[in-house]
Amino acid sequence: MKGSIQPLPFKRILLKLSGEALMGEKSYGLDPATVERIALDIKSVHALGCQICIVIGGGNIFRGINGEAQGIDRSTSDYMGMLATVMNALALQNALEKQDVDTRVQSAIPMETVCESYVRRRALYHLEKKRVIIFAAGSGNPFFTTDTAAVLRANEMGCDVLMKGTKVDGVYSSDPTNTKNAKRFEHLNYLQVLSENLRVMDMAAIALARENHLPLIVFSIQEPNGFIKALTGHGTFTSISNHANQQQFLQGRL
Repeated sequence: MKGSIQPLPFKRILLKLSGEALMGEKSYGLDPATVERIALDIKSVHALGCQICIVIGGGNIFRGINGEAQGIDRSTSDYMGMLATVMNALALQNALEKQDVDTRVQSAIPMETVCESYVRRRALYHLEKKRVIIFAAGSGNPFFTTDTAAVLRANEMGCDVLMKGTKVDGVYSSDPTNTKNAKRFEHLNYLQVLSENLRVMDMAAIALARENHLPLIVFSIQEPNGFIKALTGHGTFTSISNHANQQQFLQGRL
């Protein structure tokens, strides 16, 4: 949607990033140039005065469900995936601090040598001090995705919106990379996502967002300045809420 929406309809944001978003054109691991670009996008939003939390996945290094397919116990495999998210969080923290953005990593699995443990009151204090918070290790529990962890942390932090940065510019009826005529949705309600089994997030995450009236914005993190464009209503994205349409959704935040 393109329009004259005033800036900053949301003051406290949780940004959900997949581990794959950090790979760039690589097939595995981290691409330093991509991490730096994402850090610059985050810095531009932070400079507007937004309080930013981030939850990051680990699929570029290890994905728990793939480990299970290789014969690793599911709980062990999921814990391995959580450790991968910590590695990504530290990489993003390093890139942000190189851009002079004060950043803290908090892990749901205690590892005090490399980062803070997750403590809700401490995280809120960091936000009030205008620090970016990166929540690592998901929820700290196996069998739960980082999408569900993102909705959980967004609710705990009292965020106004959860913004999910993906490889495509919104939610589609099917994978647009494989389906030529896939339909892009401008706006959806939670029940549509659940009933049509749209693969924007796992169903537990959507159900938790719906229960707590947490709006979602899905946008392309690969588009230059995609984060700030989606935030201010000038980019292409899909919004998910109980509003009738995207215009009503955005206007309701001003």
